[in-house]
Amino acid sequence: MSQMDALLLYCRAGFEKECAAEIIANAAQLGVHGYVKAEPGSAWVLFQCASAEEVKLLTTELPFYRQIFARQWICVSPLIEGLPEGDRLTAVRARVAELVPRYSEIWVETPDTDAAKTRLGFCGRFTKPLTNALEKKNQLALGSSAPRLHVCFVADDAAFVGVIDADNSSPWFMGIPRVRVGKDAPSRSAGKLVEALMVMIPEDRAHELKAGMRAVDLGAAPGGWSWVLALRGIRVTAVDNGPMAAVAMATEMIEHVRGDGFSYRPHRPVNWLVCDMVESPSRIAQLVAEWIARGHARHAIFNLKLPMKKRLEEVRRCADIIEQRLAREDINYSIEIKHLYHDREEVTVCLMQDKAVR
Repeated sequence: MSQMDALLLYCRAGFEKECAAEIIANAAQLGVHGYVKAEPGSAWVLFQCASAEEVKLLTTELPFYRQIFARQWICVSPLIEGLPEGDRLTAVRARVAELVPRYSEIWVETPDTDAAKTRLGFCGRFTKPLTNALEKKNQLALGSSAPRLHVCFVADDAAFVGVIDADNSSPWFMGIPRVRVGKDAPSRSAGKLVEALMVMIPEDRAHELKAGMRAVDLGAAPGGWSWVLALRGIRVTAVDNGPMAAVAMATEMIEHVRGDGFSYRPHRPVNWLVCDMVESPSRIAQLVAEWIARGHARHAIFNLKLPMKKRLEEVRRCADIIEQRLAREDINYSIEIKHLYHDREEVTVCLMQDKAVR
């Protein structure tokens, strides 16, 4: 019987090195040491452990939402290779039959690369006969607490088969949220904030972003992020020396203040600070930390533009900058850092003060 003794992680193509380094470090904190397979540009990383128990430990003790560069993770059995073009189902079905007694859902996926995505049509067609096979064996219990089945075709003739608990993984197919941004969006960056609001604010804190609140958008022009907030009924002070798009100002929820994002401070505290300025990540981290520490804003969502090298190290350095500054004010907070689907050479950070402060 095949053992699920490896962890498959999806990521953005080109960020395999960071995804690998992150899971190695996080696993080491739990005393788990393995090795990785990470081919540049493949959009996936395999972390090989000594046993299935070690893999289960990782996906039980490590919160998935804390993983920065991983879009999804799956406990997988060894790669099935040499699948014949005329009958890929037989070998996959045999592997699926021996992993766990039942599955709650079936996702047949492929890595997120231009080449791999040509297989998505096949993945869709493959799902139906696999579903039928599991139903005949009474192995499919839709909506149950059983793990979700993943079949990931990393090549036309090769696939990983594995499972993951829905409670500690991405809820989206291929780990990619389906984000809808209006055609009138002032900029492509609007998608980043829409995704961040969907992914990074916990359900039990959704009430902390609602109509009637106030926000400041530093480096706002042409207004993509301000526009997203305005459509949610939030009044925004958009700070930028550049012009704002007419569609953003047409919401009548945005006040454009011409000025420098680093020197501007609000006359009174606001609920949210948002920032997508192109600047060194450490400088942005210092700026946001200062806003929170001085009480100018309660929560923040912002982007850190990453260097070409040592990306993970730079993210950790920025997190340390924020931690050290807020510790001096004894501010309790939660922070989530994520390389979102709409992010490129950057990560998005959501910093929320805990309910008990001040």
